[in-house]
Amino acid sequence: MKERSSAPARVLAVMALIASFVVVIAIVAGALGGEEDDSRSNGKAVPGKAAKANGDDGPAPKSYVVQNGDTLTSIASKTGVPVDRIEELNPGVDPQILVSGEKLKLR
Repeated sequence: MKERSSAPARVLAVMALIASFVVVIAIVAGALGGEEDDSRSNGKAVPGKAAKANGDDGPAPKSYVVQNGDTLTSIASKTGVPVDRIEELNPGVDPQILVSGEKLKLR
């Protein structure tokens, strides 16, 4: 009996596996990457955003209204106020449970 070579099948299987990894990585990168659009703020100005976008290191805003999905780290990034300072000024705030509409002191 003749033995058939399975080399082409093995090569195709490896190529299919690599292609599937590339597709998965592309999907995950598309879902996680990219800059967020400020349209999520429903037309409200994000405190400190304009000054930071222009490269102007103006004073931090006095307060910040928590938006849906905000974390202390994202608020610190938007406003330029360190997380430690936000926690220090708002001792009653639980960093794990930020409530939309809650007003945080920044200075």
